Amino acid sequence: MQIAIASDHAAIEMKAALVAHLRAAGHNVDDLGPHNGTSVDYPDYGYMLADAVASGAVTYGVALCGSGIGISIAVNRHATCRCALVSEPLSAQLAREHNDANVIAMGARMIGVEMAKACVDTFLQTSFGGERHARRVDKLSNPKPVKEPV
Repeated sequence: MQIAIASDHAAIEMKAALVAHLRAAGHNVDDLGPHNGTSVDYPDYGYMLADAVASGAVTYGVALCGSGIGISIAVNRHATCRCALVSEPLSAQLAREHNDANVIAMGARMIGVEMAKACVDTFLQTSFGGERHARRVDKLSNPKPVKEPV
């Protein structure tokens, strides 16, 4: 599987651990940076990751920052990206199964490396549930004005 990973400076150590973990599992990983601890802006890396996923260059993305919040917001600015902020395997599973998430985001200051590995593994092993979820997921990329539900 082709996976892109990006972070900000706060998550560089977690990113390095996940790159090694994913490569050891046989995945092709594009490490989009940063590659040192110099302070960077998470939106720049979130947008770069979103472009890689949206272009089809990679199947899935992993986005990391201190909290996971900022970079997930940046990734979700791209209409074809569905980035889910997760902190344990169940949320990673449901992000794929119910929301067809193609990017997972985590906060390096919120969870440890072993939990992050478990989240990524679950995310990659889970398939989209389709059926009743497909209608809802389509609305994420193709929003239409909403009237009051009947």
